[in-house]
Amino acid sequence: MKTSANRDQPPQSLETLLETLPPIDQFTEFCPRYHHAMEIIGKRWMGAILLVLLHGTHRYNEILFAIPGISDRLLTERLRELEAEGLVIRRIASTSPVRVEYELTDRGQELELAVRVISAWAEKWLPE
Repeated sequence: MKTSANRDQPPQSLETLLETLPPIDQFTEFCPRYHHAMEIIGKRWMGAILLVLLHGTHRYNEILFAIPGISDRLLTERLRELEAEGLVIRRIASTSPVRVEYELTDRGQELELAVRVISAWAEKWLPE
């Protein structure tokens, strides 16, 4: 399991995080990479799956039970999409019974800051 140095520190405020980013006026043209990234993480249940996997490696059923309301079929579909994007790795342990685990790749781990910023925004602005 990979760990992030950020997990040992208290969450920063949204304002503090924004101070470290380039000014928004640097992004005046349409950016296909930004659009693609938003299409990935903006799909239904993707954020919840990423949040679960940011806490470490999990088996399929652990992810399923950690996200109330997600269907078996949709979880399978989303995990395959995350794997195809290089954000998740699926590991099969040759045990009896076979054990399948999902873990974020380094590329997936780098979404931690984005997930934390969105979480901070949601806590501040969205009703319970």
